[in-house]
Amino acid sequence: MRPEYDFSSMEGGVRGKHYEQYRRGTNVVLLEPDVAAAFPTESAANEALRSVFRTARAARRSGGLSGPVQRATSRGPKHRSSRS
Repeated sequence: MRPEYDFSSMEGGVRGKHYEQYRRGTNVVLLEPDVAAAFPTESAANEALRSVFRTARAARRSGGLSGPVQRATSRGPKHRSSRS
């Protein structure tokens, strides 16, 4: 720390305030800006993800999903070169 940072003069600070929470572990996920813009609050993002989980579970139980789930990309399908 730099000498000009004098924390002794600050009031209200609590040492180790979040220590236990971080010791248990955190799960921070960074969203791309366009995705973050779709969710105005943390609870909106959590509810949307829970909805995806429920849908996926229901599809698995009904046999709607078989085999590994393919990952979608924004690049579209890969095409083989005609120069094989």
